[in-house]
Formats: sequence, structure tokens, C-alpha cells
Amino acid sequence: MKFLPQRFGIASFGNGGFRFGEHSHVGHLLVLPSGMRAWDGVDFASVLAERENIDFVILGTGAAMVRPDKAVLEVFASHGLPLDFMSTSSAVHIFNQVLEEGRRVAAGFIAVL
Repeated sequence: MKFLPQRFGIASFGNGGFRFGEHSHVGHLLVLPSGMRAWDGVDFASVLAERENIDFVILGTGAAMVRPDKAVLEVFASHGLPLDFMSTSSAVHIFNQVLEEGRRVAAGFIAVL
């Protein structure tokens, strides 16, 4: 999946990918107000490009919670964009909840096996 111009809650994840709507994706996933796309796990330029439509970002860091590099934290802080990081499992659950509430959220998910 290169880009899907819709957002869905994540129905399931594991085995290196994600299922959502009638779609599936193998690899890391970025969910923005504009839609869903494959993600390299480190490039946040598209998140920042949509900053005006995002109130906060959820980052799923894989099987375990891993603190992002200081440079990543500083980029988000300098743009006044809160970044919450946690395991991908926790991130998926929180993302689904806030998406259902209609909140202006973006999310990056590191795939887990």
C-alpha cells in the first residue's frame, strides 16, 4: 500500500503488518488526516506538513515502548505538537479510541512480528 486516502481504525496487527477496513499492509504504517500510507519509521515530514489538522501524535514503537531520539522529541516540541509514545499494541488501542471519538490525531505504528 503506497497511500490510501481514508482513515480506518486498526482491526488487527502482528506478523509484521496491519489490517484495517478491507485492507492490509505489511510494514510500518503512518495514519494522517489525509489518509494512510507505508512509512519508513523515521520520517515525520508528512506529519509536520499536516500539522494544522493534528492536535497530537501517537507513536507505536514496536513490541516494547522505546523512547524516541532526542532530535525527534525536539522536532515535535518545536512545532508545538504533542507526541505520545508507547508500544505498538498500546498505541493501536489508544488510536482506535481517539479516532472513534473524532479527535484530530495522527499515528505512526512500527510493525511487530
